[in-house]
Amino acid sequence: MILYLKFHYNMTNAEGARVLFVWSATSNFLPILGSFLSDSYMGRYRVIAFGSIISLLGMISLWSTTVIPRARPRDCHSLVNCESPTSSQLALLYASLALMSIGAGGIRACSLAFGADQLHYPDKQKKTMLQSFFNWYYASVGLSLMIAATVIVYVQDTAGWKLGFGIPAILMTIAAVLYFLGSPLFVKMKPDKSLFSGFAQVVAAAIKNRHLPPPPSGEWYHYNKGPKLMVPSSTLSFLNKACIMKSPGRGVNPDGSATDPWSLCSVQQVEDLKSLIKVIPIWSTGIMFAVLLNQHSFQILQAKSMDRHLCPSFQIPAGSFTVFGLLTLTIWVAIYDRLLVPKLAKLTGNPRGLGLKHRMGIGLVLSCLATAVSAIVEGQRRKRAMEQGFLNNGYAVVDMSALWLVPQHCILGLAEAFNIIGQIEFYYSELPKRMASVGMALFALGMGVGNLVATVILGAVDETSKKGGKESWIANNINKGHYNYYYWALTILGGVNVLYFCICSWAYGPSKEEEFGVMGKEEEMDDEMKNSENASILL
Repeated sequence: MILYLKFHYNMTNAEGARVLFVWSATSNFLPILGSFLSDSYMGRYRVIAFGSIISLLGMISLWSTTVIPRARPRDCHSLVNCESPTSSQLALLYASLALMSIGAGGIRACSLAFGADQLHYPDKQKKTMLQSFFNWYYASVGLSLMIAATVIVYVQDTAGWKLGFGIPAILMTIAAVLYFLGSPLFVKMKPDKSLFSGFAQVVAAAIKNRHLPPPPSGEWYHYNKGPKLMVPSSTLSFLNKACIMKSPGRGVNPDGSATDPWSLCSVQQVEDLKSLIKVIPIWSTGIMFAVLLNQHSFQILQAKSMDRHLCPSFQIPAGSFTVFGLLTLTIWVAIYDRLLVPKLAKLTGNPRGLGLKHRMGIGLVLSCLATAVSAIVEGQRRKRAMEQGFLNNGYAVVDMSALWLVPQHCILGLAEAFNIIGQIEFYYSELPKRMASVGMALFALGMGVGNLVATVILGAVDETSKKGGKESWIANNINKGHYNYYYWALTILGGVNVLYFCICSWAYGPSKEEEFGVMGKEEEMDDEMKNSENASILL
């Protein structure tokens, strides 16, 4: 996409990167809306169906920009005096991206949780099956992206954008049709309409009841009929005011529900909100990780300016270098899941091998290492360009193999395998099962915020580095810029984020997997809950 925007919409490197950052951010923010709709009203199956249709419309619209003659400006083969896109041309482009973002919001919010809904195993096997499902789900996504980064990108690079955008549209059509054909086989959980509104009710009730004194016994807490939680936990105790009754049984209907849910909430509602608030600090550490992870646009521009030949008759498309990261991710997941986990489990006593927070931390460190390697390689590439007299020629191919870009992609793929899979499992473990879509939305939200932060960092670096009439570090001519300085700045910010993660991890305390050695879902803790005198100990 960065090449399409640069060479067919005549955008500068910084402009194209900003568009892609915002597009990616929007695609990651919208799963919050998809999660709300799926868990409160439509259910996961319908939201995925809606997202598939909207994604298909977006892909068809993007494909139309390649076949309608005046849908984009005339191609420009120089860096100066290029025709700018008109408002109507940009409107069609942005509408296409917006439709694809809306569709992604529905699919990303629910697909993983919907897949987990289909698993039916005894409790003793369920935690193992869920772990394998998470690993192989992400590996299958990586395999799909590898096909996109090799086959589809090669078609775009050699056969043009009409066919290059047409093939994904056809594949999306097939995917949507297969999804609807499989409808009779799916387990479709009903939405819990009180989930999201319950969060607001807890806050409102806690504020209204803030002057109530601590209750003399557990009978004063509203826990509805037949729940597992009868007493709220001691953490974030100010929210406990929301479930205190002024006297036992007061304000409760015969069926156990509150007469005014905005003044009295159940213990379960309070604990649901607490579990969400508790993971926010660790979630925030994923924002900077997303910034480091989503620098693909500049890596593609680097590859475009280097020798990509594997042999005299074949060269790797610039957009295909991400496949090395994806291949690393997929291979590592297979090795870790099948070979290392059983051995590590014996050493650590953790059925997952490494703890979730340990895996997330390792991923953060690796992302910093990858960005540092990117800075070193770019410094060498620019030095070669200067030596070969390409300072004023941003399109020149430097006599340096693009395979030097492979290590940074492999390290990023490994960082992704550790941190992202660890994040997904962490949210699924720490949040109640009925909030599974919320957990996925949290991950997507972190990626979205990361893209917005990346846009801010990009703009700040661009404006600051060109003060005094100097050339911007992110110049449109990659040889005049200092992209290596930009990468070093990101590395420093990533290092600060690692320290921040260590503090958040320490403050969080033991996770449910560390306390119980299981997935942490409430149905897997029934025995402990029943035998405990105070359910707050478990939370």
